[in-house]
Amino acid sequence: MDRFDAMQAFARVVEAGSFTKAADTLHMGKTSVTQLVQQLEARLRVKLLNRTTRRVHLTADGAAYYERVVRLLADVDDAETSLSSAATAPRGRLRVDVPSPLARTLLVPALPDFHARYPEIQLDMGVSDRVVDLIGENVDCVLRGGRIANPSLVARHVADLQLGVYAAPGYLALAGRPDHPRMLEDTHHRIVGFLWSRGGKTFPYAMQRGDEQVRVQGRHAFAVDDGNAYLAAGLAGLGVLWLPEYMAKAHRASGELVPLFEDWRLDPMPLYLAYAPNRHVSAKLRAFIDWTVALLAVHAPVGGHPSPGRGQAGAPAPGRGPSDRGAGP
Repeated sequence: MDRFDAMQAFARVVEAGSFTKAADTLHMGKTSVTQLVQQLEARLRVKLLNRTTRRVHLTADGAAYYERVVRLLADVDDAETSLSSAATAPRGRLRVDVPSPLARTLLVPALPDFHARYPEIQLDMGVSDRVVDLIGENVDCVLRGGRIANPSLVARHVADLQLGVYAAPGYLALAGRPDHPRMLEDTHHRIVGFLWSRGGKTFPYAMQRGDEQVRVQGRHAFAVDDGNAYLAAGLAGLGVLWLPEYMAKAHRASGELVPLFEDWRLDPMPLYLAYAPNRHVSAKLRAFIDWTVALLAVHAPVGGHPSPGRGQAGAPAPGRGPSDRGAGP
């Protein structure tokens, strides 16, 4: 038995909650993971895990041992990255998950710079607006819009997304241009619905002009749970959109989208980078965090002042992912 492999397997089973999930994230067979943990228990002469048909649970001895194993594995990682060559060149596989519009519009186009700086980092990027189980899916970090609801996650506020209300010229030609947000509640107007992944629901949007405040639910004939598809629906004239400025900028400049309600104000939506608290912030993860923060500081700086008609409060929006367990955009 390789004791280091056995400790890694044990820690992964604890974090994933099952031998099957642990085997998947370690790219090993379930039988191999089970044998490693059994051999570790035999060597220690204690029972580390209680197994049930659905999940595994730590015993009292297992909980104490797990805390030490996590620190030991982190120390090993520190020892490797403390070498001069490793310290200047972070390396290894890094798994992240980000909202699809953010990936398409900002992150992926900038990746040549990231790989030029860190050529030894293998970046595996999940692109979604879904809830991500960081531990169970072995994801190092996520970027999500909206405040983090899960208090067990470490979350860093990395950007403020300014939002606006837009519609395609074709839609306005058919439905008319609304001059007040309440007009979007009329039967002849439509919004494009964005489905909040935890409940599959749409939410009202809060807007303010002076002392006047409104919450607009709107009516939709089409709703979707992906930011890129949401944008495509608006460009096709299926309804009014609430969009982050970075998504709307190019289409506004080309005339494909027309801004609405520019004298109304909406709060900016915070963007958070989150990771599990028992995840060691390795050199490769630190490199990605610092690079992401610098990139977003150019496009959506924290504390940036929303301009009239941009920003949003009180509802999810495209590019805003779930704020729970995947933090959950």
